[in-house]
Amino acid sequence: MNIKRAYHQYCGLASALDVLGERWTLLIVRELLLGPRRYSDLLADLPGLGTNLLADRLKFLVDKGVIRQCLSRPAYELTEAGALLRPVVLDLTRWGFGFTPDKSTVDAVRPRWGFLAAETRLRAEWAGDVDEDYEFHVDDEVFRFEVRAGQVQAAAGRAPGQATVVATADAVTLVRLGSGQMTAADALAAGELTISGPTDAVQRCRRLLDLA
Repeated sequence: MNIKRAYHQYCGLASALDVLGERWTLLIVRELLLGPRRYSDLLADLPGLGTNLLADRLKFLVDKGVIRQCLSRPAYELTEAGALLRPVVLDLTRWGFGFTPDKSTVDAVRPRWGFLAAETRLRAEWAGDVDEDYEFHVDDEVFRFEVRAGQVQAAAGRAPGQATVVATADAVTLVRLGSGQMTAADALAAGELTISGPTDAVQRCRRLLDLA
């Protein structure tokens, strides 16, 4: 049986690390930020993580109340407590961009990671009092930002209706934008990022995601 290490310190940070500090744990949380995922999806999008270790990490997180198995389908999702980690993961991602080198030939990349990089640019205070969906087509997957009455929600999948704005980029470009290795102006000029829709909505989307 895999015995989890503990710091045995009477401190909130130490307690958090007792739950999240093991290798792969926060990356599993990252994969669930945009909605439920099947075991096979997690295994495919976490290259280098073996099936036995994934099963162990998932069981531990379920036991701790961070994730749960969906009732409607065979998948895992964040609990209310797990969802509170979203700003933590986004802040760590922003911080980590300061240490992100240029992509090497051995580095994996996934569409979700690119969209997460786009979410790190989100300036929620610029969300207008509108009802709009901004779709991001990242490689072969689609994600969206739902803007409702000044609130923004990121999710996987197409907009429930017609998307107001559609942005297209590959995951590498979005990570490069998030890390500051490329400017939005350069990405747009090179055609590596395209944003289409009504002019005023495109302007709102670009301002919301700091893509001026």
